Amino acid sequence: MPSRARVLPLVAAVVAALFVTSDAAAAVNLPPAHAKFDYQIGGAYTPPSGVRVVSRDHGDQPAAGLYNICYVNAFQAQPGAESEWGDLLLRDASGQIVYDEDWGEAILDIRTAAKRERIAAKVDGWIDGCAAKGFQAVEPDNYDSYTRAPDNLLTASQAQAFIRLLSGHAHGAGLAIAQKNTAELAGNRVTNGLDFAIAEECADWDECGDYVDAFGDHVIVIEYSASGLQAACSGWGSGLSIVRRDVDVSTPGSSGYVYQTC
Repeated sequence: MPSRARVLPLVAAVVAALFVTSDAAAAVNLPPAHAKFDYQIGGAYTPPSGVRVVSRDHGDQPAAGLYNICYVNAFQAQPGAESEWGDLLLRDASGQIVYDEDWGEAILDIRTAAKRERIAAKVDGWIDGCAAKGFQAVEPDNYDSYTRAPDNLLTASQAQAFIRLLSGHAHGAGLAIAQKNTAELAGNRVTNGLDFAIAEECADWDECGDYVDAFGDHVIVIEYSASGLQAACSGWGSGLSIVRRDVDVSTPGSSGYVYQTC
């Protein structure tokens, strides 16, 4: 049995770490609730009139004078970027790389603590770049990739263990961090260190209330259909930030470009 002299310093260290994490989370600035929002992860452009919050890819610059959220693809590799990840790509029993078929993105292997730490090291570099550019928050995408991996190769527990690495680093860099989708894990947002939510199609999936229960009015809703926008505005338009974009989140001048709000 460990001696009292050894145990007490360990307890003190754990408690101190918890306070540091709590203080870091408390120090970050959240996006203003119920603010006009634009989703620009497909390419940066001059925001429409009245927009106060914008999300852009980590490779772009933040929009001057606005609250800027920095998008990073944290749980999957960008199409064509498989060679950058080596043995950190998830493989099935036959050794084949596992893809998110909807987007053609290889899923990252977060099954072990060692691999989670190595993946986080790369993503943390992007997060540091976001902070250096002047973004106020980070949006790690594909939190729910475990639901798209076949044969239960990934689990919700592994996804949460990984997001906690990212949230701790984001808070240390002075950035708020979003929970992207994954309504089923919204109730764990405090434990996972997540500050606000970005929810795609929550009206279409009847999930907006799940995010509001966990995050209050600090929920940004992105819908991709006219019916989804109507439902979101009807149910949540008085409290949440809501926008309709085209699925490709294209830029103005593109044939498919869509931007609508309540």
